[in-house]
Amino acid sequence: QVQLVESGGGLVQPGGSLLISCTASGGTFSRYGLGWFRQAPGKDREFVAAVNWRADSTAYAESVKGRFTISKDNAKNTVYLQMNALRSDDTAVYYCAARTASGGWYRSSSDYDAWGQGTQVTVSS
Repeated sequence: QVQLVESGGGLVQPGGSLLISCTASGGTFSRYGLGWFRQAPGKDREFVAAVNWRADSTAYAESVKGRFTISKDNAKNTVYLQMNALRSDDTAVYYCAARTASGGWYRSSSDYDAWGQGTQVTVSS
């Protein structure tokens, strides 16, 4: 059974950058579709970005397109989310997710069957 652990969250000023990571253990990481989601206080969990197993196809929410980049390193069993030009409305708990049944990317949280515990990202001056 795959386990996911996020790291790298923290406090950053508006306009700043942050790299968060998610490392997997168990399973066959290289064959998974992977996604990042986030949940702000009082709001539903929302899709942020996703990458397919080959890492040749990605998808982004409109709100982060051009600012965030998802990538994966199969040798390290790790998926990354590079976040630039951060805004206060990016403040949320960020979760990584894996779809172990197939390697595509998906925008719906219900398509993923493994989740990390989340890492807090706070954008504030």
